[in-house]
Amino acid sequence: MRTLPEPFAAWFARRGWRPRAHQLAMLEAAQAGDSALLIAPTGGGKTLAGFLPSLIDLHRDPRPGLHTVYVSPLKALAVDIARNLLAPVEEMGLELRIETRTGDTPANRRVRQRQDPPQILLTTPESLSLLLSLPDAQEIFGSLACIVVDEVHALAGGKRGDQLALCLSRLTRLAPKARRVGLSATVAHPEAIAAWVSPDARPGGVRLVRERGGAAPALEVMLPAGRLPWGGHMGLASMPDVYARLGSAGVTIIFVNTRAQAELCFAALWRLNEDNLPIALHHGSLTVEQRRKVEAAMAAGKLRAVVATASLDLGIDWGAVDQVIQVGAPKGVARLLQRVGRANHRMDEASRAILVPANRFEVIECRAAIQAVAAGEVDGEPPRPGGLDVLAQHMLAMACHAPYHPDDLFEEVRRAQPYATLSRRDFDDTLRFVEDGGYALTAYERFRKLFRDAEGLVHVRGPQVARQLRMNLGTIVETPLLKVRLRGGPVLGEVEEWFISTLEPGDNFLFAGRLLKYERLDPTAAVVSPGGESEPRIPTYAGSRMPLSTDLARRVRAILSDPKAWRALPPPVREWLRLQQHASELPPAEGLLIETFPRGGRFFLVAYCFEGRLAHQTLGMLLTRRMERLGLAPLGFLGTDYVLAAWSAFPVTDVEALFTEDLLGEELEEWMAESSMLRRSFRNIATIAGLLEKNHPGAEKSGRQMTMSADLIYDVLRKHEPDHILLRATRAEAAAGLTDVGRIGSLLSRIQGRIRHRALERVSPLAVPALIEEGREWVSGNAEEALLAEAVALVEEATDGADHFSGALGLEEQLGPAPAPRPQRDRRTRVVRRAPRAVTGGARRVGDG
Repeated sequence: MRTLPEPFAAWFARRGWRPRAHQLAMLEAAQAGDSALLIAPTGGGKTLAGFLPSLIDLHRDPRPGLHTVYVSPLKALAVDIARNLLAPVEEMGLELRIETRTGDTPANRRVRQRQDPPQILLTTPESLSLLLSLPDAQEIFGSLACIVVDEVHALAGGKRGDQLALCLSRLTRLAPKARRVGLSATVAHPEAIAAWVSPDARPGGVRLVRERGGAAPALEVMLPAGRLPWGGHMGLASMPDVYARLGSAGVTIIFVNTRAQAELCFAALWRLNEDNLPIALHHGSLTVEQRRKVEAAMAAGKLRAVVATASLDLGIDWGAVDQVIQVGAPKGVARLLQRVGRANHRMDEASRAILVPANRFEVIECRAAIQAVAAGEVDGEPPRPGGLDVLAQHMLAMACHAPYHPDDLFEEVRRAQPYATLSRRDFDDTLRFVEDGGYALTAYERFRKLFRDAEGLVHVRGPQVARQLRMNLGTIVETPLLKVRLRGGPVLGEVEEWFISTLEPGDNFLFAGRLLKYERLDPTAAVVSPGGESEPRIPTYAGSRMPLSTDLARRVRAILSDPKAWRALPPPVREWLRLQQHASELPPAEGLLIETFPRGGRFFLVAYCFEGRLAHQTLGMLLTRRMERLGLAPLGFLGTDYVLAAWSAFPVTDVEALFTEDLLGEELEEWMAESSMLRRSFRNIATIAGLLEKNHPGAEKSGRQMTMSADLIYDVLRKHEPDHILLRATRAEAAAGLTDVGRIGSLLSRIQGRIRHRALERVSPLAVPALIEEGREWVSGNAEEALLAEAVALVEEATDGADHFSGALGLEEQLGPAPAPRPQRDRRTRVVRRAPRAVTGGARRVGDG
């Protein structure tokens, strides 16, 4: 099919458009009944390409019943797509219904959708799983002809993707002729994603459609006027320059990497906002009402800027966005492209983006990312095997739909790509757990959820079990959160429970763009009032870590090791690297540079690994355990995205003995057994698998209660059934994701025989940022002056004389020396940051609730 039928051709003509090649290719795939994966640049009409075959089919053969299911990773994206899809449907006079189904859908509409489904339903993985658990799922989905998965790269490889893959496999059983469509702008492993989309878990079953056109993004790096910070990753020094850019553009999205950074940057911009620009804040811990208010204002063109985290990464079609500003290094090329694509959202126009590195290492990372974009590289890991906790939840959900034979479900599950290599032993052990909890828990009635009849069919034990499942469906397990409520006013959002536990009445903290004073904790929320004069703290979140991608880390090492590549770097960074060359040496592209030096009565080790903060924190745990065994008396460590630093009472002389490949052997096993990390991981897995309940009718559990229950069960299983399926899943997840063991293993393998040890008399220039960053950030006021004073002292020490090199630091005046950084004896990364004082008056605050 190379031409469009009427009225579609006329609609394109009225808009002055012609169908793009990839849109016609998707039509041809649909005509042949083929599933397809479309990879096309942002703004190229991917969504229309995914829906066009369904619209044409329904125009030619109007019929009731569900025809197409569209699955989005975000509720807001599903709502936005529905709104955008209604316009052409109405303009062409097509007689069909398009509706959304999410957790926010009113109950009366949910009932009507079961009785009379729309032709096109837009939903999320969680809502789809719930629909499939209903007894009438066959009647709802039996007429299904197409399943569209948007932003497929954001789902494949995670637990929500595992859940969706299992749901897709069930949809294929209910509607065998339904074809699948995957849509994405950034796919690093096309064959692996095609296999994920495929009905048989093989890439050959999916037609790959690629659109390689589109204007290249226009990327630039913006440095702060004056001093370029050596350490810290908040980027607050650049906020005056960021604010200046807002005035030259219509609408700007300012992306940051963490929620704490969003609060800080919003407060800094608010303080600078003498022009009363309407600026908003958007992140996942704000209330749904606040986020929707911001999204609506953005769509209506009422905002000049919004400071956002990954909560606005995906797909919302705001064509009026003129520029994107990324504060802090992007950490991954795919993430950068996704964010850059929010600007213009038109394939044939260059998206403008400004990268704002927070420190000198981040300048190099930004340059590496720009090089990767120019080379057409996209990073990312291929989908990993599916989680057994997700499988357990799915087994119960399918029993709630209808009885099944284990052999049939096993074959169905194995047609989902994440579970294509699932062993029968793991399947049977997981099913046994769902039936009665397993050997150690079988005596407890509350864990008995399934039973088998005489023919071997698996049934749900009763309607109460089914109700409990539907109340707890989903794979998103939040860290225990508490609502933050203004005294006598609205709820502003949620923060982690542990953060509130660190506050005393009268303490100030920054949240939802406001300066707040903590008053008390009542049974339902942390009660706050407008803040006072003391310096505020910033809540941070466990889910906010973004690992530096492997591919981007490789490019950073390549730039550092090649002086010819420095020409693209600004003068302060070039001078910094030349100082490093003079005082020590530069990290190699493939090996590992380790520096040791004395400072402040301690002995420091700095390893330039470039494997990301998570891998470095795990490596630091293992490294200090080995240092203890060797009698070096380690005192603490810290991990940034770029380096690992540790300090001890005695000097390290044999660094090769610390970085051998067997570091991931006994030390890892001992640490994981002793650490609380496995307990936290078990709690999440047990919640997804149904062992713990997030929700119970009339009895909402607090995070503390759930943690205590999880700890008790964890101890019972470790003692009486150490090979329990949930313990196996916990160990596998901890090794694969929570600790980045895979990256550590690759690092240790790569560096064997390539370790360069430089025993220095003083700190090197490249080590300065890590020592400055020890649990602190670049902020304003007296706190910044103290950090700058410490920077001067460190640079004096690193360069053996501040007179010659103070210009490289970019200070207007010489600041006195400061004491050495204090070791963190408990080895925990500090997550409470100091913030600039917020201004509470002035211009409009969008989304204040």
